[in-house]
Amino acid sequence: MKLKTTEELIEEFGKPNEQGSPYLTTINLPYPMRLAWDTKTSVTKLRCHKKIAEPLTNVFNELLSTYGLDAIKRLDIDLFGGCFVYRKMRGGSQLSRHSWGIAIDLSPEKNGLKTPFAQSQFGQAGYKHLHDIFNKHGFLNYGVVKGYDAMHFEYAL
Repeated sequence: MKLKTTEELIEEFGKPNEQGSPYLTTINLPYPMRLAWDTKTSVTKLRCHKKIAEPLTNVFNELLSTYGLDAIKRLDIDLFGGCFVYRKMRGGSQLSRHSWGIAIDLSPEKNGLKTPFAQSQFGQAGYKHLHDIFNKHGFLNYGVVKGYDAMHFEYAL
């Protein structure tokens, strides 16, 4: 598995647009997540590219069966930072992977874009299963692959 170039993304997933139409679908989450910047707001579904709906649903189901809801909350795995957002990469000119709805951010405050992986929350002990589960279902974590931005899990099959 490797991260795809923008050209490869367009070939596989199509050209993104602000509405996400017709390539997005909505999935129901098996447990409620909390909006990272407003933790009192519950997230029970999210929009993602229709090609990753099944693997992403499988990720969340397996996270729940592996960790249980109490551990998911304690480990901040339920802090939702976004999936589909049509925008350019921060500090770049190319579209973000979120523009296709093929990436998800979790616990962004403790796994920041510029935070070295070893100092990030998801770079610590207790998160091996999180990475293994995402990998099993075709997702790569930028913290593992790039050494920073550990919040970002991107579909790479």
